[in-house]
Amino acid sequence: MMYNRFPILICAFFSLFALSQEKKAGPIIEKYGEVFTVDAPDFKTNVNEEFKVVFDVAIGPESHEEINKRIETAARFLNMHAQNGVPASQLKAALIIHGTATTNIMNNEAHEKRFGVPNPNADLLQSLMDNGVEIILCGQSSKSRNVPKEDLISGEKIALSAMTALIQLQNDGYRLIKL
Repeated sequence: MMYNRFPILICAFFSLFALSQEKKAGPIIEKYGEVFTVDAPDFKTNVNEEFKVVFDVAIGPESHEEINKRIETAARFLNMHAQNGVPASQLKAALIIHGTATTNIMNNEAHEKRFGVPNPNADLLQSLMDNGVEIILCGQSSKSRNVPKEDLISGEKIALSAMTALIQLQNDGYRLIKL
């Protein structure tokens, strides 16, 4: 009789393990940026510190119907730190977009006209901007990939170049993370 219960116990164990490995989004970006909980990390996060990061996003997905996971990294950054006690007011993030990621920040109308589908990143980008993340397009990529300002989502900015924006943000204390 105990032998018949063994498969049930195994299933229960693996179900609990799977639940402990579950990722969750929020509290800042509710629909994107799921992260794992890390119980009792040895390297402690200083929740009193300001975290300023600039993500260098030069690569887009092969499909124009996919979210750019590199852009979603900004949502993971915000959610992960907020879930672990860092106040949102201490989290500063910027995305520098260039290269094949350039078309990933187009507004829905321009994206649909060019690729036949709305921009799958539009909602994510708007959520990021609504929460203070700067989205900055390289002006050189804007020109070389024919993505003018009017094709961008309202609130996105164009810089002279990705290099210029990266230098300026790093001069302002942002730490570079190249994706």
